[in-house]
Amino acid sequence: MVTTITSFGRSGLYDWMIQRATAVVLLVYTVFILFYLLTNAGLTYEQWSDLFSQTWVRVFTLMALLSLGAHAWIGLWSVSTDYIKPAGPRFLFQVICGAAMFSYLVWGVQVLWGL
Repeated sequence: MVTTITSFGRSGLYDWMIQRATAVVLLVYTVFILFYLLTNAGLTYEQWSDLFSQTWVRVFTLMALLSLGAHAWIGLWSVSTDYIKPAGPRFLFQVICGAAMFSYLVWGVQVLWGL
């Protein structure tokens, strides 16, 4: 039996709600970036740098990074519990995925905030 200890939320309903909320954040962020790219045809490095020097864009991007991590974790956790039945390989898969997501998040924060 799989317990909720290894899931992101407290239950399937919370995981479902987090998945939907993070999907909305990712959608809005994607639309924002696509709109910016389409309305700035001759985009230069300076314009791109100016966009990301604004605090609200950095915070929005950080929200998108956190949303991506949470969304991916819930999705991969669900897939692993559905399709990887032996506890050892499932745990290993989840540890590798968790470590990769954590590493990407830390890397993204470093790039975003110039740490």
